[in-house]
Amino acid sequence: MIRGLHTAVAFLMMLFASANSVAADYPQRPIHLIVGAAPGGGSDFVARTVGAKVSTLLGQSIIVENRGGAAGLVASEFVAKTPADGYTLLVVFANYATFPSLQKHLSFDPTKDLVPVSDIATSPLVLTVSPSLPVKSVNDLVAYAKGKSLNYASPGVGSMGHLAAELFQSMAGIKMTHVPYRGGGPAIIGLLGGQVDVYFSTPAAAVAQMKAGKLHALAVTGATRAGFAPELPTIAESGLKGYEVSGWFGIFAPAGTPQPVIDVISRAIATAVKDPGIRDALAKDGDTPVGNSPSEFAKEVHADMEKWGKVIKDGHIELE
Repeated sequence: MIRGLHTAVAFLMMLFASANSVAADYPQRPIHLIVGAAPGGGSDFVARTVGAKVSTLLGQSIIVENRGGAAGLVASEFVAKTPADGYTLLVVFANYATFPSLQKHLSFDPTKDLVPVSDIATSPLVLTVSPSLPVKSVNDLVAYAKGKSLNYASPGVGSMGHLAAELFQSMAGIKMTHVPYRGGGPAIIGLLGGQVDVYFSTPAAAVAQMKAGKLHALAVTGATRAGFAPELPTIAESGLKGYEVSGWFGIFAPAGTPQPVIDVISRAIATAVKDPGIRDALAKDGDTPVGNSPSEFAKEVHADMEKWGKVIKDGHIELE
């Protein structure tokens, strides 16, 4: 019995030493960050900003590659099929959480083939309206929508802008017509041009237009007020209690990636987002740094999959 105990202890020590060795040896070559968006977007900005600091911390190059398409699906499918060695990672927006409910035919399982590493940063949306709309608050908008036929823009079916509006309508008891555009740029142009009445915009696109007085911002969608516009209330504090939409920029690894490697990446991100320069850069783009653990991020992803799955089902949302 004692001999068996010694054998078990020796085996555990060997596994522990092996895990430490894997973590100590990683990384030995450049790491590829596959971004599920085109250059210049929010995911691309976060990946490049934080990736530069992570590169310094790990002593290896971080190569950012953009694989836009289908709201991050193209990049996600690609990374899910790469070797699970920590050298190819995915950076994708919170649209990832809609894949199980919105995408009918997938070549990978979003719940099993990729594992959460860290929530790098989060960003609320901004509820904006056309200057021609005679409303100054969320309550004004809800009351006005109950007596008028309004429409709202989105960057596409199933986008966070679309789902945020669907959740808003459901909780407010109103109905607006959805006008999907091919991206956030065209959507906000539609709002500025008066073709649409309402748009849940990313901060980066909204702030400049807000300051120029070209659109009216009513509230932010996050759980707390945003640093980029502290004067704006949240939608929850404006009357729709419980309303909260925050889009995360997350990093994932192929399933089977050694846990010690995942932990190295997660710790590097957590350290990177504490850097004052990184925090300032993210804040200017409307982002709040997070850098949480793999288990904490996994809970976030799971909760969002359930939340948006219900919104998609109740709203009868299907890809066109």
